Amino acid sequence: MQPIINRTSIFVDGNNMFYAQQKNGWFFDPRLILEYFTLQPEVRLINAFWYTGLKDPQDQRGFRDALISLGYTVRTKILKEYYDDVSGRHSQKANLDIEIVIDMFNTVDQYDQVILLSGDGDFERAIELLRSKNTHIIVVSTEGMIARELRNVTDQYIDLNKIRSHIEKFDP
Repeated sequence: MQPIINRTSIFVDGNNMFYAQQKNGWFFDPRLILEYFTLQPEVRLINAFWYTGLKDPQDQRGFRDALISLGYTVRTKILKEYYDDVSGRHSQKANLDIEIVIDMFNTVDQYDQVILLSGDGDFERAIELLRSKNTHIIVVSTEGMIARELRNVTDQYIDLNKIRSHIEKFDP
């Protein structure tokens, strides 16, 4: 009997994951993420996308080139500055949620399983729709950064800290 092949796509909300890793006090290696989630012979990686905000077009050039060489499709957006009247603070943000959802639905016929590295509750409705198409959804985030709405609609939730020994980045 032939094993069932799970065609898998990985979507990494880079900014959301940066803050999750910062909260945890350790960082994961993008190469090890790919290896960990495609280790089983019945998993075939179809796509891996990485989304990140940039200060300027040259920002993170080396990191982005490394991601591309690993096989990620990298999507970027220039950070926008926002001013909060209440706190009197300036902040920068590049919201790439729409780009993630567009790529999910643009490639939906290519995969059976989605691995979403994000804790953002804005993905709740997109995940519901993907599940209605019999797509298996795995969400990876960390406690305190995973929205309850997102956790409730996923098939499987994995805390980054539970897989730390497999994905942690160590600088030589």
